Amino acid sequence: MVSNASEPTAVDIFSEGGIIAYPTEAVFGLGCDPDNEQAIEKLLTIKQRPKEKGLILLAGNYSQLLPYVDDSAIPQDKRFSVFSRWPDGITQVFPAKPGLSDYLTGQFTTIAIRVTSQPDVVALCEQTGKPIVSTSANLTGEPPAKTWQEVEQQLSEQVDFIIKGETLGFTKPSTIIDALTGETFRQ
Repeated sequence: MVSNASEPTAVDIFSEGGIIAYPTEAVFGLGCDPDNEQAIEKLLTIKQRPKEKGLILLAGNYSQLLPYVDDSAIPQDKRFSVFSRWPDGITQVFPAKPGLSDYLTGQFTTIAIRVTSQPDVVALCEQTGKPIVSTSANLTGEPPAKTWQEVEQQLSEQVDFIIKGETLGFTKPSTIIDALTGETFRQ
């Protein structure tokens, strides 16, 4: 924890490898520092999620995602259509930077990323200079939490910090598509 007497912030918990619950567009997410494999292992354990599935990275802007994406693999003629899909609601699967941790990519050579306008996430990403790992706040197979109160009831023992904000009010989780082909993986 922090050395002063004040309560730790979401940034403190993120930096220390903790798990944060936070609002996204439609549901609450669980996340951590994408560069901390111990934190990701803890997240996968909480979620009972296999490492092979890979994870989504959520950011306030695309530049925060550049360390994880092979940006050079996006053809010039596709860049406008790819970036015009953001912010919010569309998770795009990009070629991953070579050597990226399989804790993020799972069994794939790609990485799923999304840029959001959700103010709590944007603020956290700006303060840390990084995206946050994003997976729904629920146990695998259970419905995702839509409020911080639901997160508190279901997962308060397992998460280190809950951002008590509100989702953007979307009615369904993000659509997942291939950034380059537009193929839909999840509607």
